[in-house]
Amino acid sequence: MGSFKERWNITSDWQVVVILVVFAATGISSSIISKPFLALLGIYKESTSPWIYYPLYIILIFPFYQVLLVFYGFLFGQFKFFWAFEKKMLRSMKLGFIADFFEK
Repeated sequence: MGSFKERWNITSDWQVVVILVVFAATGISSSIISKPFLALLGIYKESTSPWIYYPLYIILIFPFYQVLLVFYGFLFGQFKFFWAFEKKMLRSMKLGFIADFFEK
């Protein structure tokens, strides 16, 4: 856990555990939420080519993941950490304008 604490600039082992739980909950939740949205669009795993279904599924997970990461971070008392993490991630993907929009 020492490397996580050093890399993320945090001091408590408990905070590392909370942060890892938030990452896990976000990944699971975003993948679960994406399936009903594909169904709303009429895209079903059984009736759609895997070459279409899975790329759309992965693309749809992305925005849910971004929102849920900050939301769960807030619920678990780690909003400051996850908001900074989110901004860094968006800027590294050349989507920093989204983070900048919320900074104003």
